Amino acid sequence: MAGLRLGPLLRHVDWESGSRATVWVETTRPCTAEVRCADGASGSARTFSVCGHHYALVVVTGLTPGSTTAYEVLLDGRGVWPPERSPHPPSTITTPAVPHTPGAGPVRIAFGSCRWAAAHAEERDPVGPDALVTLAAGLAADPGAVRPDVLLLLGDQVYADETSPPTRRRLAARRDLREAPGAQVADYEEYTLLYDESWGDPDVRWLLSTVPSCMIFDDHDVIDDWNTSASWLADMRSTPWWHERIVSGLMSYWVYQHLGNLSPDALDADPVYATVRGVPDATETLRAHAAAADADPTRTRWSYGRVFGRVRLLMVDTRAARILEEAERSMLDADEARRLRDEVLADPGSVDHLLIGTSLPWLLPPLIHDAETWNAALCRGERGGRWARFGEKLRRACDLEHWAAFPESFGRLSALLRDSGRGPEAPATVCVLSGDVHHAYIAEPHWPQQAPGGTPDARILQLTCSPVHNSVPASMRTAFRFGWSLPGRWLGRALTRHGRTGPSPMHWHRTGGPWFGNQLMTLSLDGRNSVLTLVQAKEHDGGTRLVTAFERTLSSER
Repeated sequence: MAGLRLGPLLRHVDWESGSRATVWVETTRPCTAEVRCADGASGSARTFSVCGHHYALVVVTGLTPGSTTAYEVLLDGRGVWPPERSPHPPSTITTPAVPHTPGAGPVRIAFGSCRWAAAHAEERDPVGPDALVTLAAGLAADPGAVRPDVLLLLGDQVYADETSPPTRRRLAARRDLREAPGAQVADYEEYTLLYDESWGDPDVRWLLSTVPSCMIFDDHDVIDDWNTSASWLADMRSTPWWHERIVSGLMSYWVYQHLGNLSPDALDADPVYATVRGVPDATETLRAHAAAADADPTRTRWSYGRVFGRVRLLMVDTRAARILEEAERSMLDADEARRLRDEVLADPGSVDHLLIGTSLPWLLPPLIHDAETWNAALCRGERGGRWARFGEKLRRACDLEHWAAFPESFGRLSALLRDSGRGPEAPATVCVLSGDVHHAYIAEPHWPQQAPGGTPDARILQLTCSPVHNSVPASMRTAFRFGWSLPGRWLGRALTRHGRTGPSPMHWHRTGGPWFGNQLMTLSLDGRNSVLTLVQAKEHDGGTRLVTAFERTLSSER
């Protein structure tokens, strides 16, 4: 008799038809997974198998646009969700009215990154309350509370290289942790333990069953500083354990995160998904796909797009799509960069807000930006071989591998965002949503008046929110604050002179933050109006709650 091992996760809700959604489950054995809704909508799918685990992505059809309906999950006809005596409200699917026109209500998009799994109930949480758990508990306790329309998880959903004590005990039961990779995960089976721990928390499990989610990986989903440089990659490939780690990491990402990012139409057109569903055991099929993706990043596309009425989201892979050779160093390969440009500039006038989701911030504190640009110049040999060797050591030691560490890519992205915000049909806002850096801030760029095409008509912003649940050491707080300061800017300029990097194409200033703590940002987008809210998880009266730390109007009807 099949049981539910993990899930359900409500992933894609179709904003174009308002009548379809996808629900992901992991089961204990092969079976047929079915989703039945209270309004009569339904869908079913046969599970596929990978490394002895069984999964299904159910496409639910017949949903009523502009409605909320409860649903249940059945395996081989037996109800397994909601669980008996559940303390949570029923899981629901909410669909938008179609078309989603101004006045139909705001689109609410909550986002953040970097989440260690919540501490077990008997343990004291060393990094404070989990913002995702706190959000879930608050929504479950108040059925009338306003829920996000979608949750964007911008990287480090799991930590393959920083496992918890309970996970380390489970790893130790499988192998000798004195041998590499030690207490880090080694293979696909161990990746499944991370997802069990992260998504198995009862509050988070319920939240992900009722709020749609979009995801993209960052480094810790595989390993810290993943794809920092060509020499880093060569060193990793020389170890006996790396190949299994990267292949398992990409396999598990495809199953647990990537599949649910795709629309029903994209799923129908995906040849890997078709093959996986057509064989009794998809392990070797998916292993070959992951190995090919690692060997040649240009063969696999992890980026994707979503549309929420007149809001367009483009989620960009800034890890696997990198070109690492120093002479050609680029955050995105040529085809990926071309696709991004085409999608950003497509169909002008069709969106009120353009969102670019990238795990790594485009705009950093100026000192850190200049340090990364300077470091990139050293590594490519601007100051000779000795400085290049020093630069590589510094790059790895200090995590200097954001957009600024790929100067040509930074320049191209900056120009693209400027171009997207020009003209009478420009969106009201163009926002880059990021995480990674374990604090939150708002940065706003300013182009010189003589820049090609003049200044943009849209308001262009970097919105960074991290962590959801992680540590923020005092040294990190000091470094980021200093990075925004005037002395920090002076030091940054000195570094750029030494590296002979030249001036940045524009300047930017911090217009909010920095904020430290476990937190989430939410954009409320209604017509051309945009409001940003930052909430932080705080202990209160023996429990936890989300406290509003900041709220600001970013744009209003013009």
